[in-house]
Amino acid sequence: MTKPTFIDTTDALLPALEAWRDRPWIAVDTEFVREETYRALLCLVQIGDGTTSLCVDVTAIDPAPVFKFLARPSMTKVFHSAGQDLELFVQHTGNCPRPLFDTQVAAALLGHGEQLGYAALVERRLGEKVDKSLSRTDWTQRPLTPAAIAYAADDVRHLAVMYPGLRKELEHRGRLAWLEEECARWTEAARYLPKPELAWRSLKGLARLDGAAQQRAAKLAAWRELEAQKRNRPRRWILDDEALCRLAQRPPSAPEQMKGLEGISDKLIARVGAELVMVLQEPAASTDVLVRDERPDAELRRKVQALRDTLTQIAEKEQIAATLIATRSDLEALATDGASADIPLLRGWRRDVAGNALLGT
Repeated sequence: MTKPTFIDTTDALLPALEAWRDRPWIAVDTEFVREETYRALLCLVQIGDGTTSLCVDVTAIDPAPVFKFLARPSMTKVFHSAGQDLELFVQHTGNCPRPLFDTQVAAALLGHGEQLGYAALVERRLGEKVDKSLSRTDWTQRPLTPAAIAYAADDVRHLAVMYPGLRKELEHRGRLAWLEEECARWTEAARYLPKPELAWRSLKGLARLDGAAQQRAAKLAAWRELEAQKRNRPRRWILDDEALCRLAQRPPSAPEQMKGLEGISDKLIARVGAELVMVLQEPAASTDVLVRDERPDAELRRKVQALRDTLTQIAEKEQIAATLIATRSDLEALATDGASADIPLLRGWRRDVAGNALLGT
């Protein structure tokens, strides 16, 4: 492996990418920070073929040529656990690079566990230990040290070395189509677009509220999402979940009524107190409960356990994690709604491997 090339000018970038124009696949990784922002700040894009690697400083140059290069449909892009990387692509271009080969998905389909980390996969497949001493690097700082550049380049070096073997093993076991199905699902751009109206789904503590309060919390969560986007700050910096649920439970009719509430600062009240009151005082279209904190009844628990027992047998036979095939919520939906359940278990390879059998349980 040659020394990685650090690129911080467009004049150096374009011929380097052109040299790979006809490659059938390429390994890709990114480095970014998002501790103090809503949107991740992309700092570095690493690209490699196992022999050569580029570390492109996208804080210094326009990343558009990199995105254009990686958008080529004739070239497979190899990532590990691509979700956050794909979010960055959607943020910058509106689309995901396709086709995708995710080595974490490949490992799961080959029986290495559902969410095997990159370092663990490298050690398992290549027998090398990944040096994690630079994992906390501040990728916004310039100049980057040679050690940091080498650390970033190693990610694509290992991916490029692992990829051919993983692909060949999937083909041998008849599971390459499974991976392609999974990766097609992960490269749906809509998955990574903010949805303020659904922000309530990630609220902690929502189930302890009554229906009306849950509806108010949902409106507040949507407001917070939009405010976080506008200010480019983390959601928790705008209003944390505990404070949000507290306001939804006892909605104030004036900003001064928020004074002294835990998690509600005077600065927050002065800045957006009137907006919060307006959101909370809007008439609710519904008082329906959004989330219930209830244990399934005995009959449903019996059905779910029977499904889980069958699923465990299938997973052991296929030598893959049962949770990769179906989650607990999938099994509960299947037990409740049968064949009409809108769950991954009843689509694609999962239905062939287990869905049809579980429908008959």
